[in-house]
Amino acid sequence: MARELRIGIIGVGQIGKSHLKKWQDVPGVKVVAAVDIDEAELKRVAGEYAIEKTYFDFRDMLAREDVEAVDVCLHNNLHAPVSMAVMDSGRHVYCEKPLAGSYIDALAMVEKARQTGQMLQMQLASLYSTETKAARRLIDEGYLGQPYYAKSSSYRRRGRPFVDGYGTDNFVKKEIAAGGALFDMGVYHISQILYLLSNPDVLTISGSTHQQIDMYPDRRASSGYSVEELGIALVRLAGGATFFIEEAWAVNLGGTDGSKIAGSKGGLTLSPFAYHATVGDMEMDGTFNLKAADYRWGQCSKGYRAYESSQHHWAAALRGEVELLPTARIGLNTMLISEGVYLSQRLGREVTPADVKEHSVSTAIDVAAQIEAARAGRASLA
Repeated sequence: MARELRIGIIGVGQIGKSHLKKWQDVPGVKVVAAVDIDEAELKRVAGEYAIEKTYFDFRDMLAREDVEAVDVCLHNNLHAPVSMAVMDSGRHVYCEKPLAGSYIDALAMVEKARQTGQMLQMQLASLYSTETKAARRLIDEGYLGQPYYAKSSSYRRRGRPFVDGYGTDNFVKKEIAAGGALFDMGVYHISQILYLLSNPDVLTISGSTHQQIDMYPDRRASSGYSVEELGIALVRLAGGATFFIEEAWAVNLGGTDGSKIAGSKGGLTLSPFAYHATVGDMEMDGTFNLKAADYRWGQCSKGYRAYESSQHHWAAALRGEVELLPTARIGLNTMLISEGVYLSQRLGREVTPADVKEHSVSTAIDVAAQIEAARAGRASLA
């Protein structure tokens, strides 16, 4: 049987609950400690998931010797300070996407992982889909030839957090979330394409962002909505590939044609999954039985189940069964592109990675101050 992994989780809100549910499906993983400043909800969730110990301050959990790794499920601007503190304590980190709230903070996280020797994994469910696995096989086996154009595209007609009726206003405040559609959903689609292209260096970014769609007046007033609902970019990548991005929480269009990769010999549409090529001087659009293929690979390919999900993969990597996918570096490149879009919009011109590095500033929240403020609030209510 696989060695049991004893992990802690920081944050039991919407994302934390999602992670806890998924950890139940990963054999040999036991969540033994949880942290949150909402003590009532923390107690309720701990009871539901049979978590042994709970903490108000995550630093108290890190004093335990039996917690091997930590799942960080906080808002974007808290990822970097908490994750780096966890790595400094000698623990590996599994962090909710995006990697951080700014490029400079994400870079600091990647550097901290290198300095401490701890494994840093970013939650990227899109990398473990059957479509992504199939695309990776076709690319690796040469069916696309040389990829030279990619498109990452996803629309919601009306899907802005809080103002359209789901989630909290923390998702739409720049001081907490740092970004909108690009950081929330775009990270999945951008990272998926970067992974399939083997995470090439970014050369230039030209982008724009928009917030144009009407909101309920009361929701607009109470939300403090300060992030984009639509992000668009044209990115030039090392090796000659061009990458077009469009990500929308809300847009007045009928739908997207999905993410795609085109190569010199063939092309892919990721959803619904299809292969496009010219065979016998005839244009061909091919479909696949991915369900049957996924079953066969799972039965016949050693280690395949280590890629069943992001959480399965992290657990397998912690046990030394597989090499960790470079999700942190893919996440860093995704952050470079996303922040490059914001900078391009602000400066009104195409930008380079050097421009992003020059202008990027930390958006990390002072965690100690936030904990003390919450503690004072608790005391004043007692």
